[in-house]
Amino acid sequence: MGSEVKVKVVHKETIRPSSPTPHHLRFFSLSIFYQLSLPLYVPLLLFDPNNDDHQHSFVVQRTKLLKSSLSESLTRFYHFAGRVLDNASVCCNDQGVMFLEAKVICTISRVLITPNPELLKNLIPSGATKRDTGYDLLLVQINFFECGGLAIGFNDSHKIIDACTLSKFVDSWAANTIGLNTGDDGVMCIHQLHNVATASVFPPLDFFSIPPPILEFPLAMCTTRRFLFESSKIARLKSQAVSALVKNPTRVEVVSALIWKCAMQTSRANTDGRRLPSAWCKKVNMRKVLAHPSAENLIGNLLGCFVAKSTGAESDDIQGLVAEMRKELDDFKESYSTNDVGVDDMCELLAKFGELMHKDDIEIYNPTSWCRLPFYEANFGWGKSLMSIPATEEFKNLILLTDTSDGDGIEARLTLKVEDMAIFENNEELLAYACFYHFGISSQALKHGSHVCR
Repeated sequence: MGSEVKVKVVHKETIRPSSPTPHHLRFFSLSIFYQLSLPLYVPLLLFDPNNDDHQHSFVVQRTKLLKSSLSESLTRFYHFAGRVLDNASVCCNDQGVMFLEAKVICTISRVLITPNPELLKNLIPSGATKRDTGYDLLLVQINFFECGGLAIGFNDSHKIIDACTLSKFVDSWAANTIGLNTGDDGVMCIHQLHNVATASVFPPLDFFSIPPPILEFPLAMCTTRRFLFESSKIARLKSQAVSALVKNPTRVEVVSALIWKCAMQTSRANTDGRRLPSAWCKKVNMRKVLAHPSAENLIGNLLGCFVAKSTGAESDDIQGLVAEMRKELDDFKESYSTNDVGVDDMCELLAKFGELMHKDDIEIYNPTSWCRLPFYEANFGWGKSLMSIPATEEFKNLILLTDTSDGDGIEARLTLKVEDMAIFENNEELLAYACFYHFGISSQALKHGSHVCR
C-alpha cells in the first residue's frame, strides 16, 4: 500500500441511547451461551464507496447523522450501551458505545482492490477496551477516505453479540440513518420491534460466578486466506454431491465438504501420511432450530454446534462428507427443536464440544456460516454496502463462509497453520472450484456493488 497510506483517529466520543433505558430493563440477563463462550471480539467492515467531493462540511454532516441515528438505534439495542455487571447480566446503565472518527490518507478503491491486511485492521477499533465502568461491548469507527468514500468498522463482543444479532443492529442503524436523513418517520418503526433476551429461554447458571475455560480454540502460528467460490462452480459441486442420502445439497454443504476434504488431505501430507480422524464442528444459529414463538427475536449469543466426523480415509469424497454433515444436522435439529429443551441440555451440548476441542488425537475444524445474513443489504443512504472481514490469525482451523455480494457465490475465509496453508492453497481440486484473493473486496463483489471512486 505504501508508507503514505495512513489511518488517523481524529475524534473519539461515547454515544449514548437517545432515550434513557426504562428502569424495568435495567438488567439484561445473559444466557449460558455467554457463560461458556470465548471472550472474543469479532471485526466487521462495511464499505460505502462514494464519489462526492471530500469537503469538510460533507464529513461533518455524515458524522452528525451517523451519531444521531446510532443514538436512536441504541434505544432498541440498549444492552449494547451497558457494561457486564457479573457473569450473569449486563447493567443497562446507558454508559454508551465508543465512537471513533478517522481519516484515511488514500482513496477507497485502493483499499478495496489492493488491500493491505494491516491497514484493514486499522479501520477497526481495538476491542476489549477496559474502562472504569467495565468492558465496552461494541465499538464503532467511521473512516473517511480522501475521495469521499466511507467505511464503518465494528468490533463487538462475541459473548454478547453473535452475527445474527449484529446484522439486526446494522439493519436498525441503517434504517434510522435513512429516516433521519429524509425526515421520514415511517422507517423509525423498526425501533419498536420487540427484542427478547436469550436468557429468557436459556437462563444463566448461578454456580458459574467464574466460568471454567471450556470453549477454547487451539492456538498455533497461523495465517489467513480467502477463497472465492463463484455460483457456476458451486453448481458443479452440487451435481457431484447429489446422492440417495442427500438429493438437494446446499451451497454451504458442498463448499464445506470440499474445504473439509482438502483440509484432511493437507493434514495427511504434513503428518507423513498418518490419517488422523477429523471433526467438522459446525456452528448453528439456534433461532433456526428452536420451536419457540420468540426464536427469531432472541438477542444475544445463541450458537449451538453439531459435529460431523470422518476417519480421515483417502476414500472420503464430497458425497460422503455432505451426507455425514446432513445426517448430523438433522439429528441435531431433532434433538434440540422441541419446546422442552432446557439449560441442562444446552450445557451438556456445549460441554461435549469443549471436551472435543481439547483432544489431540483428532483434527478439529471450526466452521461458521454468515450466509443469508443481510449485511450486503445495509444501506445508510449512500447505496448498498460492501463487506469485508479483516484477518484474525490467533486460532487455527477457523473457517468463515459468507455470501458474495450477488448472493449466489460464497467467500470462504480460512485460518490454518502456516505449514498447512502452504499445501492447502495449492490443492488442485480446491483450485478447480475456487480462486484465491487477498483481503478486501473481490473484483466480483465490486462488479455487483456500488460505484467505486478512483
